Amino acid sequence: MRRAFLFIPLVLCVVLGVLFFKGLTLNPTELPSAKIGKSFPAFNLQSVLDESQRFTEQDLKGEVRLVNIWATWCPTCKREHSFLNKLSQTEGVEIVGINYKDERAKALQWLKRYQDPYIFNIYDEKGGLGLDLGVYGAPETYIVDRQGVIQYRHVGEVNAKVWVDLKMRMQALGWTGK
Repeated sequence: MRRAFLFIPLVLCVVLGVLFFKGLTLNPTELPSAKIGKSFPAFNLQSVLDESQRFTEQDLKGEVRLVNIWATWCPTCKREHSFLNKLSQTEGVEIVGINYKDERAKALQWLKRYQDPYIFNIYDEKGGLGLDLGVYGAPETYIVDRQGVIQYRHVGEVNAKVWVDLKMRMQALGWTGK
């Protein structure tokens, strides 16, 4: 009986090793989302640019759009920002920004300094909308269809490589761009 207890550490090491190697094969940008196929969560939040202007989930309806979660404290957001500017200017992509857990003054400085690729920008100061979306952090980008339903979620930087996939998904939803 005592000899059987000697094999417990070996079995435990083998199980942990298998789990470790399985984890290495996973793509960290493919995090599951319970929101895919569901309407964008209800919200009523201020604009980053104008405190008197408010946006709701109804403002997302009408076109196939990207919704980009960003923040000034996020280094990856800074890296992706110039590509988002390019998408909005050359590809005709409508991008809605959600400024996540940030300071309005810093966000305004950022948009002035690095340009503003967003058709409108929602100020999610406390992160409630991000929480409702299941945001892990910034940046995250969602494809929202004409009816305001979330069709896809990308975690991480949007760049030229990622854009190929996003564009194909948006076109499947009827987006034509420029």
